[in-house]
Amino acid sequence: MLAPFILNPFPEGSALSQFNAGYPDLMQRFVIFGIFAIGFNILFGLTGYLSFGHAAFLGVGSYAGIWAMKLLTLNVIPSIVTSIVVAGLFAAIVGFISLRRSGIYFSILTLAFAMMSFALAYSVLTPITGGETGMQLQYFDPRILDGPLEPGTTPRANLFGLEMAASYQLEVGAWLFTFNAGYYIAAIVMLIAFYLAIRIFRSPFGMMLRAIKSNQQRMNYTGLNSKPYTLAAFIISGMYAGLAGGLLVAMDTQVGAERMFWTASGEVVLMTILGGAGTLIGPVLGAGFIKYFENIVSKINESTLEAWFAFLPGGLSDAAVAVVYPFVGKGWHLTLGLLFMAVVIFLPGGLVQGGSKLATVFRRDRNAGPVEGAAAEKRQAAED
Repeated sequence: MLAPFILNPFPEGSALSQFNAGYPDLMQRFVIFGIFAIGFNILFGLTGYLSFGHAAFLGVGSYAGIWAMKLLTLNVIPSIVTSIVVAGLFAAIVGFISLRRSGIYFSILTLAFAMMSFALAYSVLTPITGGETGMQLQYFDPRILDGPLEPGTTPRANLFGLEMAASYQLEVGAWLFTFNAGYYIAAIVMLIAFYLAIRIFRSPFGMMLRAIKSNQQRMNYTGLNSKPYTLAAFIISGMYAGLAGGLLVAMDTQVGAERMFWTASGEVVLMTILGGAGTLIGPVLGAGFIKYFENIVSKINESTLEAWFAFLPGGLSDAAVAVVYPFVGKGWHLTLGLLFMAVVIFLPGGLVQGGSKLATVFRRDRNAGPVEGAAAEKRQAAED
């Protein structure tokens, strides 16, 4: 609810407004990729099965969603439901084949499926996917549940008449806050998805998935068949990815094959590990962290740095720009890579572990005063 305020801490037009992230497109990506990472964490965090092809379900869900908008209605509800169902069916097929293997072989199989899906979408199934140009809504699409649009009208996704792009701007002094309908709808969906993930984590089904991760071979020796549980986790994870794909279409109303490329699959792996695999809030934090770097740090160019270091003498200013520039702008991946390495080395539990350590330090400092006071009283009593 408060994201537009929290993510816009700096006045509009100030030198630090570059770091404001409270605009609709980025806030939507925070929550949508948070859903994607939550779903991936149900598979990887609970069962330990590392999929390198989860972007395939994101892409399939996106294509299913846009076709629902083309054929049925611009209302986002049928589109999102279609995305979830189609992605779940595709995940059932991929999971049934891929889960015959485990470890690195499972990971390579999922990667192969994702790359085949990308190749099909990019160059083979062009009547369905639009090929390299992608798919987008047109005013002449049939949409059997909607009335015809005027020629030249731009179709806009809506929720019972409320357009996803509808926004309200509030000016408070030098600050500008934007409240976007699409963001809040996506945020509500993310909260529902997060609640369902909590229920899965705390259910007997979640306990069985943890047992599989702990020692699948020992579990098989007890007579329990782990395959139905891993397949169910894979399908649920794929449905979460399809939900994220459907929401992306609802917010952007266009789809490209690049959503199925292997780098998109690697991105969700980074999100989950960076935030904390196996934790509830970790993947959401990791998704927000990476999307912030992708959209904010990547926009810092050389002229921005020159403005920041203008207070330094000429030679020092140029040197500071030369040192910092490789880590921002087009080099933002370098900064993200270094941070990821630091997290993996020093915080294997991700950002959640870092937060827990900080909380422990603060609690220790807060309790140190009373403990030291009691010790001093005991020493004084002994001396007396």
